[in-house]
Amino acid sequence: MNLIYRIAVRILIVISILLLFWTGLFYYTMVDEIRDEADDALEDYASLIITRKLAGRDLPYEGDGSNNTFTITPVDSLYASTHSHYHFADVDVYIPEKSEYEPARVLTTIFSDEHGQFYELRVATPTFEKSDLFGSILMWIVILYVLLLLTGTIITIAVFYSTMRPLYALLNRIDEYIPGKGVKPIDVIPDVDEFRKLYKAFYGAMERSENLFARQSQFIGDASHELQTPLAIIGNRVEWLLDSTSLSEQQAVELYKINSTLGRAIRLNKTLLLLTKIENGQFPETSQVDIVPLLHDHIESCAEVYSSCQLDVTVSLPESFVVQVNESLISTLIANLVKNLYLHTPQGGKGNIYIKDNALYFTNDGDSVLDSERLFDRFYHSSKRASSTGLGLALVSSICKYYEFKLSYDFLEGKHRFIIEF
Repeated sequence: MNLIYRIAVRILIVISILLLFWTGLFYYTMVDEIRDEADDALEDYASLIITRKLAGRDLPYEGDGSNNTFTITPVDSLYASTHSHYHFADVDVYIPEKSEYEPARVLTTIFSDEHGQFYELRVATPTFEKSDLFGSILMWIVILYVLLLLTGTIITIAVFYSTMRPLYALLNRIDEYIPGKGVKPIDVIPDVDEFRKLYKAFYGAMERSENLFARQSQFIGDASHELQTPLAIIGNRVEWLLDSTSLSEQQAVELYKINSTLGRAIRLNKTLLLLTKIENGQFPETSQVDIVPLLHDHIESCAEVYSSCQLDVTVSLPESFVVQVNESLISTLIANLVKNLYLHTPQGGKGNIYIKDNALYFTNDGDSVLDSERLFDRFYHSSKRASSTGLGLALVSSICKYYEFKLSYDFLEGKHRFIIEF
């Protein structure tokens, strides 16, 4: 998830929890305040009734402009001693005029006259319907909070995006960076200290990376020249010894072994250098390459070399399949996979090379599944062939990673299957 949206979501979650807590607090505070006002009114009304009752004056009557109702009931001393003399409660009062119950706030108090007669006074005043009040408050608070959250979200994202603009500019430079091509400067210099430090650290790291890349490239070039030359000289001298001198059978066998080992060392050196160049991004040149002719050429070459194996390889390719790649690298990739198919298919077995749904497939007969976790590692040998360097599939994997192709392997119905999705 994008950093700005992650921050905005977390802020919204925290704000939502706070608003939910505040809504409950607001509701109960408001209800308590309404009850206090109703209790004060009931106390005043009860005091008026008691005063008039004790003074022998007329009591209030219905229609005097008050919504309050009251009842006075004589009680004995036992009742007075066992019941609270001052009690508030929320009850439903039956209203004869409406023939229904309405919520009311009730004050119940006990008092006595000068003759020691106890009376229970019950005063009631209409109050609000809690469910209606809660529903109204909830509806308007939800509307208010949704508007606040939307407004807050838009403002938060806008502020964060404006503040983080130098960071995104730096991330774009990192995405565009290619070793050996230098780093483009950023036009806008941030006025935030943390961003300035980040810019300084980035350009310092890129400068060191460029220096190391230049040295590594120089080393690769020197190693390629310095190693290939003596290896070639040794190879020529071994061939001269085989062709130009009288050797015993044992000496000739040993020289053939040396020549074979030397050939493997030369191939190993070339492949390792190629792998290093690929991983260092030293093949930036790309073009539109039709891989169908390359496939036919490599298939034809391998069919001649491995004709004695009597393999049945089926080829199903379109007339054209163009990929934006370096032609040398895609040729190396195809050569290794075609050779792998012919080399590891049992004698008289079947193979299949085809393109389907923007993917290139290589399938061949096999006895058991290969170790998919190590299959594309360097120097991993799925067979005991002495001529194998263990770098063919590692080279294929590096090329696919370089161009972000998806390389996969599976074993299905007795067949190995390598798939490259472009």
